[in-house]
Amino acid sequence: MSRYRILNRFLFRRFLGGVGLVLLVVCGIIFAVTFVERLPSNPNAIAALMDAWARLMEYMPMFLPMAIFMGTLFASYNLTKSSENVIISGAGLSPYQIARPFLFGAMLIGIFATAVINPYSVHLSTQEITTDHLKLVDGAVWLRESNENGYITLRAESIGRDNENLVFNNATVFVQNPDFKLTERVMADHVTLSNNGMDAKTAHIWNGIGGDEKKSWHGDSHLTPRTVLDRYLQPDQISFWELPAFIKKMESVGIPVRGHWVQFWTLLFLPLSMIAMATLGIAFSQTRQRRNFSFGFKFSIGIVTCFASYFTINMFNALGATGVLPPVLAIIAPPLIIIAGSGVFIASFDTI
Repeated sequence: MSRYRILNRFLFRRFLGGVGLVLLVVCGIIFAVTFVERLPSNPNAIAALMDAWARLMEYMPMFLPMAIFMGTLFASYNLTKSSENVIISGAGLSPYQIARPFLFGAMLIGIFATAVINPYSVHLSTQEITTDHLKLVDGAVWLRESNENGYITLRAESIGRDNENLVFNNATVFVQNPDFKLTERVMADHVTLSNNGMDAKTAHIWNGIGGDEKKSWHGDSHLTPRTVLDRYLQPDQISFWELPAFIKKMESVGIPVRGHWVQFWTLLFLPLSMIAMATLGIAFSQTRQRRNFSFGFKFSIGIVTCFASYFTINMFNALGATGVLPPVLAIIAPPLIIIAGSGVFIASFDTI
């Protein structure tokens, strides 16, 4: 029994080494490209580095399944090339037993990505809110509020963050009475939303009866920066740990949350997706050859298959987001299909 534990630890380390090497190369390339791209728009190199790091964490879920697949192929190739697979098979381990440490490692990586990387990425990306993080209408930010005095509608071309406050740029505020009659129109370069309402240091104010003034402006509002972010943030801008409470709150006020459910189930079943990609990598690495192992050919076919699987997963996600399929079914079906197909290949031991 101890012999199997030693072999399992050995295979587990080989898997982590292969995935780690692939992640190091991919992350290094993405980080370098993003740093060069963001350097002109930041005041100094340190700010550009931090911006590139935040973007890297944001992109991580996109290439992590591919890294799992490539890392599995790479680790399996090294085991075959060094004839260590022959020794391991001679110790009495079946292909399924050899695959177990790989699948366990993939599951751990998926859990870590969901529980740690996703909240950390969301924390970094929401420190500086832009229109990229919000759901827009006609390319602009729109807010609407009704209260006992009437209605307030705000339109802004872009949005930023000033500590705990939100700053709307090139903004126009329309104030209406309960009968929908326009009583005030405010145009300002910057309108700040805080817990105390809306403010503009300098604004052109039309008072509804023909008067036009240029002065500071304040408007009472029940909106706060937190409520605006909760209502308008994209699903991937909300942490996995905050999604259940957020979905419950949005459902209570009648706001559609199908996209948020898809995001929640995607993160919850991310370990299963990682297991599926590791299983696919194991299937493509099976061979009876000890020499002249056609790794390049199998790697190329595997990459094409991996992209096809990634496309299928995204297609099912879109079907879940549009309501064609239940969100949980749209998320769980592709990994199960990949695992079943790969299991058949592994069992036949004749992948290609």
